[in-house]
Amino acid sequence: MAIRILYAGSPEAAAIPLLHLGRAAAHGKDFTIVGVLTNPPSAQGRSKALIPTPVAQAAEKLQQERDMDLPVLCPEKLDGAARDAVAELKPDLLVCFAYGKIFGPKFLSLFSMGGINLHPSLLPLYRGCAPIPAAILDQQPETGVSVQKLALEMDSGNILSQVRLPLRGTETADTLLLQAAEIGAGQLEEVILRAAKEGELPEGVPQDGSKATYCQMMKKEEGCICWKDSAAAIDAKIRAFTPWPGAFTCAQGTTLKIHQAKVYKKELPAHIQSNFLQPPEAGTVLGTDKSEGILVQTGDGILCITNLQWQAKKAMNWKDFMNGSASFTGCCCSSSNNQEDTGR
Repeated sequence: MAIRILYAGSPEAAAIPLLHLGRAAAHGKDFTIVGVLTNPPSAQGRSKALIPTPVAQAAEKLQQERDMDLPVLCPEKLDGAARDAVAELKPDLLVCFAYGKIFGPKFLSLFSMGGINLHPSLLPLYRGCAPIPAAILDQQPETGVSVQKLALEMDSGNILSQVRLPLRGTETADTLLLQAAEIGAGQLEEVILRAAKEGELPEGVPQDGSKATYCQMMKKEEGCICWKDSAAAIDAKIRAFTPWPGAFTCAQGTTLKIHQAKVYKKELPAHIQSNFLQPPEAGTVLGTDKSEGILVQTGDGILCITNLQWQAKKAMNWKDFMNGSASFTGCCCSSSNNQEDTGR
């Protein structure tokens, strides 16, 4: 049977599976995308111009590429009017990735085959809205990409497909999300084709709820660096909070954003060791390694910063930064201008 799909998603990563599935459908696969559900356009930039979501833009691209009619629905709420608009498309299956709204029972009843969701974690681990930053922040050796049946309880549906994704310890949240989206696009296609062949979604494997962990939306203030943490933990925070909300500290009375860093694994240069008769306080800028970056003492180990930015200034590499901040060496970074760095 040819499955009629409504695709739901909003951010850049969600555009990747949409383009993949739309192009696959155009090559005679046993499914077709009959509509796209996404968030309304949002005001962006100084002009506050209303800009469609990346998924809406991807839908327009598909229409131009394939000369196809692809309605884009952008309701503020999934109310009766939104359900009526969806029902007119006569979809069989809801396919979702990072849409941003909760599907209730009335909405899910519109789909004769139910719905499937792409979730970038090894479910039941990291149920919730920020699984990739959470896995990086926890310094996990691996994460994964799961396709699950949509259920009323968040991220609790049966697993239809799951791929493990080893982590090298250098990933940032944005790059890892795009990688997961590329992998997940192929998983979604495989699940949909299997459903088309069998006439229904596979039963899948129930999740073990006793092993479930959860993650919540990140808050801007959580990007504040506690220098009493280990260098490895701070490095993980910087990568997990890239690009949003970003990791930051206070230095010389000003907010300093840290964009890129790594754990320093070499022995401290002799000229730096000679500057400190006593063990330096966590947060102290020790100096620079000419081949590595700016070295900062942490509660356990040394962090090497390679890209950073003063508030209201542009981001720059560490060498350019130090050329304009000669007094930076020796200062002590902290959580705020007035309070001691007290940890998490």
